[in-house]
Amino acid sequence: MPETKTKFTDASVGDYIASRGSDQQRADCKELIALMKQLTGKSPRMWGPSIVGFDSYRYIYESGHSGEAPLASFAIRGRDLVVYISPTQEDQKSLLPKLGPHRMGGSCLYFKQLSNLDKVVLRKLVANSIDKLRRRYS
Repeated sequence: MPETKTKFTDASVGDYIASRGSDQQRADCKELIALMKQLTGKSPRMWGPSIVGFDSYRYIYESGHSGEAPLASFAIRGRDLVVYISPTQEDQKSLLPKLGPHRMGGSCLYFKQLSNLDKVVLRKLVANSIDKLRRRYS
């Protein structure tokens, strides 16, 4: 069975953000850190070389594959920021049109900058995703 590539590391969150982000992205990352820290009650830590994650959960798929993943997370991907959410619930799908300019790819919510988004909607999306993961994997 393949090994999970994204694992907790001792790398510095601050160094990652400083080295990858533009001035705007660095400011937005500070806001995302505050949001996710408040929702999870945990401090950020690096998962792999490029994901900032908060708290964690253990999963097991029907195939038997298991691992650990961050409960809430984000990354800098070129000119975009990516927040990882669970978008499949109907309440999540109904919030997406209200969010502002973004695109979805699986569980990846891509956007250019936070000021273009409705932050109340973003908070609900992240909180709902955390709640779903906690209920499913607790």
